[in-house]
Amino acid sequence: MYHYDNYDRQLVNERVAAFRDQTRRFLAGQLEPDAFRALRLRNGLYQQRFAPMLRISIPYGLLASKQLRMLAHIAREYDKDYGHFTTRQNIQFNWPQLEQVPDILEKLASVEMHGIQTSGNCVRNITTDHLAGVAKDELTDPRPYCEITRQWASFHPEFNFLPRKFKIAFSATEHERAALLTHDVGVRIVRNAAGETGYTMYVGGGLGRTPIIGQKVRDFLPEPDLLSYLEAILRVYNRLGRRDNIHKARIKILVKELGIARFTELVEAEWALIKEGLLKLRREDLEHFRKFFQPHAYDARAADDRGYAAQLAADPAFATWVKHNTWEHRVPGYRAVFVSLKPRGGTPGDCTSAQMDALADLADRHSFGEIRATHDQNLLFGDVKQAELHALWQALVPLQLATPNIGTLTDLICCPGLDFCSLANAGSIGIAQELSERYDDLDYLYDLGEIKIKMSGCMNGCGHHSVGHIGVLGVDKEGEEWYQITLGGSASNDATLGDRIGPAIARSNVVATIVKLIETFVEHRRGEESFVQTYRRVGLAPYKARVYGEKKEAVTA
Repeated sequence: MYHYDNYDRQLVNERVAAFRDQTRRFLAGQLEPDAFRALRLRNGLYQQRFAPMLRISIPYGLLASKQLRMLAHIAREYDKDYGHFTTRQNIQFNWPQLEQVPDILEKLASVEMHGIQTSGNCVRNITTDHLAGVAKDELTDPRPYCEITRQWASFHPEFNFLPRKFKIAFSATEHERAALLTHDVGVRIVRNAAGETGYTMYVGGGLGRTPIIGQKVRDFLPEPDLLSYLEAILRVYNRLGRRDNIHKARIKILVKELGIARFTELVEAEWALIKEGLLKLRREDLEHFRKFFQPHAYDARAADDRGYAAQLAADPAFATWVKHNTWEHRVPGYRAVFVSLKPRGGTPGDCTSAQMDALADLADRHSFGEIRATHDQNLLFGDVKQAELHALWQALVPLQLATPNIGTLTDLICCPGLDFCSLANAGSIGIAQELSERYDDLDYLYDLGEIKIKMSGCMNGCGHHSVGHIGVLGVDKEGEEWYQITLGGSASNDATLGDRIGPAIARSNVVATIVKLIETFVEHRRGEESFVQTYRRVGLAPYKARVYGEKKEAVTA
């Protein structure tokens, strides 16, 4: 993984010192709230319903064990003993005291972490496939390109006060796992017919109040031109993006209003002015960043182990966990291991300090001292010998981190909702907990196959409800919590926005409504069809009839 050089270290330390002084002046009444707001947002500090919330950057989701131990320490000493992993591969602390935030940032800096640009109208945390570097189906490891982009974007003087926040994701696989088309810019690493590495570029994706699927802006961009093309896109957006209306300020609105053809013309014209300049990547630049992501010292004889097969045969519970919570590795004899942060009755994405400390120890023991955050609010060990899987599983079970539900209905994602967020209209955590209690029969979940439920407590869409197979959006009706339901969304290769089934559902009927939707799926399913496949074949009508056909007055306003 990437390690700071002296320049990185100086930048982060100087930012900590500056924010310490800014916080001191604000608390002393020497800095106006509006002025301090812009400064704290640049350091990841929000004001939530009950306390500040501090968001910590985890670039492309990759953590060293010492960093995870520091996060555990912060959770224990400065928060309420837990952290919340988000859909942007970051972590949030919901209860820090404002006067202690500079101390937290100083401790983070000691392990090469920070909260810089995790909020505000700037380029946010760069994300990628959580299986980057270990997936058998990837063209190349996308993380060096992510790190190049992260360094270009951090403190960029032209793009630190954009019309609105800006999110970039990378992928290097045909099967989409990074939700590229829901980002302001999506970068897919590809090879052309001549065998040259380059990028297919997408722009204008985004969820929230006006969800839009991104569009292709360039079919093939040569490898050296990554930064100059990103710069051209951002220049066009920074110049033409709206600043008079926060709800129409994202690049997706600009692309929609101009049309993809005109937007492409503007980007290409801007790019022509700068593509031969200092931003062109040299071979030595690429090699410099690739050296931080070299393959680990894998055991060439790992696949020769015979004990693993015997353990699978002898322990059905272990075999079930392996089937659902591990992924094939590109190196024979290794597996990638998902750590489910969705236990029965739990809060999706929450992880206690004790769990973090234990996971750091397990990462050192079994996965080269690294652990990853995923888009689905889980964690991942990237490199585990199959001979060590049983021992790892045995360690995860008492920690409540081995629920074998990855990809199932209870592997749902949700934002903090009304429990914490000052923007939320309704809760989401409680519904997630009720669903995990309602669907606690794992065999039934496995029979249902992959179902992605995604929930948001407001139109900002932090829970990605717009692209959920089943999407749940909290809305306010005269001070009461109600929920809109959508069906058929996807953030994968077939990226699609879900269809709204009808009027909003009362809070007391949300889980019962989802049960009806699942029952309708089962009734219409053919063979091993997934939820989305069945929905796209039969359409909205049978689901809508099942939900609203009986006692409509009990579920709608």
